[in-house]
Amino acid sequence: MDRQVIYADLNVSRNAGLESSSPPSLPQNVCQGPPWHKFALKLGCAGIILLALTVIGLSVSAIFLRQNSSTEKSSMDAQENRKETTERPVLLKCPTNWQLIRDKCLFFSDTYKPWNDSLAHCFTKESHLLLIQDQEELRLIQNQIDKGGIPFWIGLNFTLSEKNWKWINGSFLNTNILQITGDAEENSCVYLSMTQIFSENCATENKWICQKELKPVKNKVCSAT
Repeated sequence: MDRQVIYADLNVSRNAGLESSSPPSLPQNVCQGPPWHKFALKLGCAGIILLALTVIGLSVSAIFLRQNSSTEKSSMDAQENRKETTERPVLLKCPTNWQLIRDKCLFFSDTYKPWNDSLAHCFTKESHLLLIQDQEELRLIQNQIDKGGIPFWIGLNFTLSEKNWKWINGSFLNTNILQITGDAEENSCVYLSMTQIFSENCATENKWICQKELKPVKNKVCSAT
């Protein structure tokens, strides 16, 4: 009888230990959380989806704008190419009574005026008195002058303040190009003949030479349709 009681006690203590070591059961709704958690989760998902759609939309718009810009540029390039095919650059011909020498149109007057009046007359023709660049140009121009020794004013005069020969464009004379015979003094201007380059009083009446530059222009050619 004593053994049965002791056995019974051991079973009770073993069962009690097992019951105390097992975790207690939790209610089923503990991990579900309150309802506002679900709403916040749905709202976050909707925000992510909206952001992704916005990024996709901006990417598509950028691609479309890039393609549209490329198309417009290609169209403009094609128009420019068509213009180039219908326009050919040519040199402007010298006006009537003007002579072409190198890259200049020259006008040799047939009347006589003082140097200042000659300068003003060239301005009325949208030109100016002759400027000589080098000795080769000097030779070509002198070959166009009659053999009678007639002098022609050019755009060179003596400035007393600077005591130097000065072209009308503001540059000073290079004596390696022109060797002037005559006095260098106030109211002295330079004229050119077939063989000589002289200084003379600017009030003297001589013929003169005007010049204007040749400029490229567009000559439109009608294309066949």
